[in-house]
Amino acid sequence: MSIIDKVVAAVTPPESDEARVEAREKARAAAGTNDWLSLVLDHHERIEAAFAAVKAARDRTARLAALKELGVVLTGHSNAEEATLYPALARVDEKAHATEGYTEQAAAKLQMGLLETIAPMTQEFLDKLEHIRGAVAHHVYEEEGTWFLELKEKLPAADQEKLTQRYQEEFDRYVGSDTGSPRRRASGR
Repeated sequence: MSIIDKVVAAVTPPESDEARVEAREKARAAAGTNDWLSLVLDHHERIEAAFAAVKAARDRTARLAALKELGVVLTGHSNAEEATLYPALARVDEKAHATEGYTEQAAAKLQMGLLETIAPMTQEFLDKLEHIRGAVAHHVYEEEGTWFLELKEKLPAADQEKLTQRYQEEFDRYVGSDTGSPRRRASGR
C-alpha cells in the first residue's frame, strides 16, 4: 500500500454495512420515480456490481474487460455528479459537501488510473481495487446519508426536474443510453 493509499485509508474510516444499508433505504424513501436521486442510487448499485465483477473475474481478459466497464460507469457517474449535483449543492449553501465530493472523486479517478498499471491477476491489483472500492463506498455513504438528502430538501421543487434531466444527459454523454453501450464507442470516438 502506497503512502497515498495509507493517508486516504486513515481519513476515510469504513462505515458499518448496517449504516450503509440504512442510508440507502433512507435515500430510496426520499427519491421520486425516475428523479435524479433515484438515478444516482441506481448508478451507485451499478458501480458496486461493477467492482464485484472485477474482483470475481477469473482470468486476465475477463478482469480487464470488467475493469474497463467499471471505469466507464464510475467516470460517467462522477462526471454527471460533478457537472450537475455538486454545483446544485453549492447553490443551496452546501459548498463544503460539493468541494469534498469533487476532491474524493478526483482521488478515485487518480487511483483508477494507477490500478490500470498493475498486473490484473496479482494480489497487489486486488488490494488496490479493494482500497478504491472502500473509498468509493465511503463517498457513496456520504452522498446517500446526508448530502443528497439535503439537496433534495433544499433545492426548490421547480429545479428538481431540471436537475434530473441534466444529470441524465451528463451520464448518457459519457456512458450512453440505457443499453449501457457508450455513445462514444458507437460514434467511433
